Amino acid sequence: MEVTQVIREAQVAAAQATGEFLQKHGDRDACGFAWVRVREKGSTKMGRALLANGFRKSYNGGLEWWNPSGSYTQAITAKEVGAEAAAKVLRERLGVEAYAGSRMD
Repeated sequence: MEVTQVIREAQVAAAQATGEFLQKHGDRDACGFAWVRVREKGSTKMGRALLANGFRKSYNGGLEWWNPSGSYTQAITAKEVGAEAAAKVLRERLGVEAYAGSRMD
């Protein structure tokens, strides 16, 4: 299984989910950030592959991928929807423990 391809699929899913949310609800929401966190050490084979494809080490353990949708919106809910879609793809396709996180700005 090619990690790069799965991450690209997750990015597409995140962008689509964020776009659909914005189309339906608009860009009116609190400002904030969203990311995907994967419970994986950077020293493992999977961890190294994730780091090579845009993930960074998290201060709270594991690896993080900020704003997987690549959206320029500041709406926290739109970004959360995208992060959740990306995490779902990573869980299903890579079998890793991935989940979305967010915080207000």
